[in-house]
Amino acid sequence: MRSGAGASLLRLVAPWIAVAALVGGARAEVPERMEAGEIPHYRVVREGLATGGKPSAEALQRLKAQGFKTVVDLRTEGEGIASEKEAVEAQGLRYVSVPVSAATLQAADVLAVAKVLEDADAAPVLLHCATANRVGALWALLKVREGRSLDEAEGAGREIGLTGDVMVEAVRRVAPSLAPRPTSSP
Repeated sequence: MRSGAGASLLRLVAPWIAVAALVGGARAEVPERMEAGEIPHYRVVREGLATGGKPSAEALQRLKAQGFKTVVDLRTEGEGIASEKEAVEAQGLRYVSVPVSAATLQAADVLAVAKVLEDADAAPVLLHCATANRVGALWALLKVREGRSLDEAEGAGREIGLTGDVMVEAVRRVAPSLAPRPTSSP
């Protein structure tokens, strides 16, 4: 191919290559802050993961526009999850229900949440419950799974919402059943 033809082809194709790179490789940015009325106790805890309490109806309608792909809801059926599922899925987002309470929390719940959080295609994820108390409990147990001590894990959970003594006891009950996740060796 002559250099003139090659340059013309490159000028023609370059914009499409740039668009493909943006669409395929871009990481959506979620808001660093939200008003308490939109999502109480909202916090970005790492790239691709925000946590909080129950989103308002208005916040639910804007999740896709704010960069989210997946919503993990820890509330139980009696807490009105059907309308949230409908609102989330209407935007083309993935809705995952992992209903937990202090009495029912078990290692399987932690593993179900971990599976979503470890799926790169699911991010960015909003992980929430009603007040962020259960979110803090799950976060603490995920930290135990990463190999953190129970004290360190509880501290991490408290930072994002773990407050209730009953949920703290649930964390302490479930933690021994979680083996640290295997790390990949070089």
